Amino acid sequence: MKFGEFVRSEREKRQDLIDARHYSLRSVANRVGLEPSYLSKIERDIFPPPSEVAIVRIAHDLGLDADVLLAMAGKLSSELQQIIMQRPQLFGQLLRELKSMPDHAILRIAREIEDGDW
Repeated sequence: MKFGEFVRSEREKRQDLIDARHYSLRSVANRVGLEPSYLSKIERDIFPPPSEVAIVRIAHDLGLDADVLLAMAGKLSSELQQIIMQRPQLFGQLLRELKSMPDHAILRIAREIEDGDW
């Protein structure tokens, strides 16, 4: 699913389940600081995804994970960029290794790091 299509789908789900007027295109656009016509074109994938800041605002407004929405837009948060830039070779190697691992193995590694058990 493309970025805009996903955003529209998530917004419309909330419109149906929670509050139609609160999650109208115009209401969401106003809360996240975008023109309704611009958000409409993003949702129809006429325009590419907006800036990182706008994507994060959309994610928060719709209750979505900002990192997931940024990834769908082909972007990486500036926070993660800074982390990677500190040790680019190491993180590049790590990501290439993780690429072929199943989700459960990656989750196990993440839990071990969180627990300090490494």
